[in-house]
Amino acid sequence: MEKVSVNSVYSIKQVADMLDIPTVTLRAWENRYNAINPIRTDAGYRMYSMENIEDLRWLKKQVEHHHMNISQAVLMLKAREKEKQELITAPKQQAGGNIEEAFSKMTDQIYQTLYHFQGERANALIDFGFSLYGYDSMFYHVLVPVLVRVGDAWESGRATVAQEHFMTSLISQRFFQFFHLFPIFPQLPKVVAFCPEGEHHQVGLMLFSLFMRKNGAEVLYLGASTPVEGVIQVIGEQHVQIVCISITSASKVIQTDAIVSQIAKEHEQVHFVLGGKGYEMAENPAYPQWIMKEPTEKWQEWLEKHPLFRQHG
Repeated sequence: MEKVSVNSVYSIKQVADMLDIPTVTLRAWENRYNAINPIRTDAGYRMYSMENIEDLRWLKKQVEHHHMNISQAVLMLKAREKEKQELITAPKQQAGGNIEEAFSKMTDQIYQTLYHFQGERANALIDFGFSLYGYDSMFYHVLVPVLVRVGDAWESGRATVAQEHFMTSLISQRFFQFFHLFPIFPQLPKVVAFCPEGEHHQVGLMLFSLFMRKNGAEVLYLGASTPVEGVIQVIGEQHVQIVCISITSASKVIQTDAIVSQIAKEHEQVHFVLGGKGYEMAENPAYPQWIMKEPTEKWQEWLEKHPLFRQHG
């Protein structure tokens, strides 16, 4: 069976389904207007990268929502690309090539706009960051630090509940816009991901869910503070094979271990992934075999060794 890669490219049919753009339109935009340049296989088939897909998404928005003709939209896209290349070079020259400083500056800019409820400005900055640095870099080096900073500000009283909800909600929406771009491979195990009741910090869970989704697994993301009764019902009805749970405090380990026991009693064949700082600091967890001990850069290696994914390799 074909192995699923995190660095996937997509066929014209997959892109047409993702964006709801007819294949004939995709070919016309390429051939007549040179909108994008997908790579070609040895057999001549078009294969689209995530950058190609986002460019097409942007073009569709200009045509459908801003009533621009495609030739004008393509000219704007090319201008954006030129500006992007100039801006990629500029921060490196100004900061001595230190891209981390550029990430830090963008993190601060997005945080400040969200802190002051400037949603449109924040979305514009995020869009620009995606085009400038790519999706993975923006999520891991900019948006995740923003979410961590938001959580810290709320816990310390530097941000109100309204500010925390606004900031978290907007960034979560951007996560899931990206989340649903990836195709699902039905032969892979279905995953459910949640934080137990009382756990409201879901950054780590979102990242791991995004990673699983990028690898082709269908992930049912239930989010923060989810009652276990609903989870058990979903597992049975949806034939879930992997349950991911994240907690940020070691004080929640006993409660979460009890949830794992309850789920395992109802569904004996289910595999678990237990993560978050809570399990990293746990002294005597009941299910050490399920704890995700690998850092993010090792997740792909972990996945390829997982028995439920190895059989589809």
